[in-house]
Amino acid sequence: MEPSTRSPVMHETDEDDWFAEDDAAAPAAAEAAPTEFDHIARLLRPLTRGDPVALDLLDDAAVLPSRPGYDLVITKDAMVAGVHFLADEALDVVARKLLRTNLSDLAAKAAEPYGYFLAVGWPSGSDVASRETFARGLAEDGALFDMSLLGGDTVTTSGPLVVSATLLGWVPEGGAILRRGAKPGDRLMVSGTIGDGWLGLLAQWGEVMDADGAMLRRYRQPEPRVTLRDAMRVHAKAAADVSDGLLADSAHIAKASGCRVRVDLERLPLSPGGQAWLEQQPEQVEGRISLASGGDDYEIICAVDPNEAWNFRIAAAAAGVKVSEIGEFVEGEGVSAYYKGRDVTPSRLGWLHG
Repeated sequence: MEPSTRSPVMHETDEDDWFAEDDAAAPAAAEAAPTEFDHIARLLRPLTRGDPVALDLLDDAAVLPSRPGYDLVITKDAMVAGVHFLADEALDVVARKLLRTNLSDLAAKAAEPYGYFLAVGWPSGSDVASRETFARGLAEDGALFDMSLLGGDTVTTSGPLVVSATLLGWVPEGGAILRRGAKPGDRLMVSGTIGDGWLGLLAQWGEVMDADGAMLRRYRQPEPRVTLRDAMRVHAKAAADVSDGLLADSAHIAKASGCRVRVDLERLPLSPGGQAWLEQQPEQVEGRISLASGGDDYEIICAVDPNEAWNFRIAAAAAGVKVSEIGEFVEGEGVSAYYKGRDVTPSRLGWLHG
């Protein structure tokens, strides 16, 4: 572990930000309802875990040091209740999913998680218990993935709950794994299993059987593949995480790399639950297309030189992750899906962003 390069620097305060002056500077009546500053001090300041970069959330900014020999990777996602998570979802689950979906973006770049900034639009009338539950989820995954809250903002809105996180991570200088970098002949590799996120959502709606709850857990609490970092730095040439769907995200790599990717659907890695669901489908091809385009898996897909594919498997296994070869990059553009040698490419590859 390298010594920390973090050091605090003070800046002006701004009462609209989480970094505003301590609530002690503006005492309220003894019986007054908790102010935003009270929530910051009691619920959010502990999430900094004492990191000096956060300046105890008393300033209007965080001051990040440089790390010699490293590049800083920054990613940001937002989630809206009723769109990206169920409106009645437990708020600690929402908090953890917010961090984990962003961590998946860092994992795809082979970045080491560093810290995060947070913004929350609380619906009018949100109670203290809701904020406490949300903060508890952040605390659990902050400890699990060794990340500290560095700052952010909260507002009140007349609309649904909106949460957004900006995550920071380090990679060795010039070593970020980008979407571009694949070449014809490279193998398409994927971590874990595909389709469980989508099936988990259907299980939440009561549309599929999920006897042990494994698929629902995959949807509600994805596992970002942060442990693949070292293996990817050595073996991966291009990468993305599977959020929009395996076919769609493979197409993103192909487009950025200026080539075409062929996905062999019969090689799709499936969990026991996914396999059981597929066996019940009247059309195997349509079932596999659904699994490959459903999204929310948060696995890693990457391009690997054919001579490195076996070594990548070994390195990934040492990190506790199974990876599978499911296709190949070829000349051309776009993506094609094959099943037992037949082109079955669908018109819809995955989630479309509005």
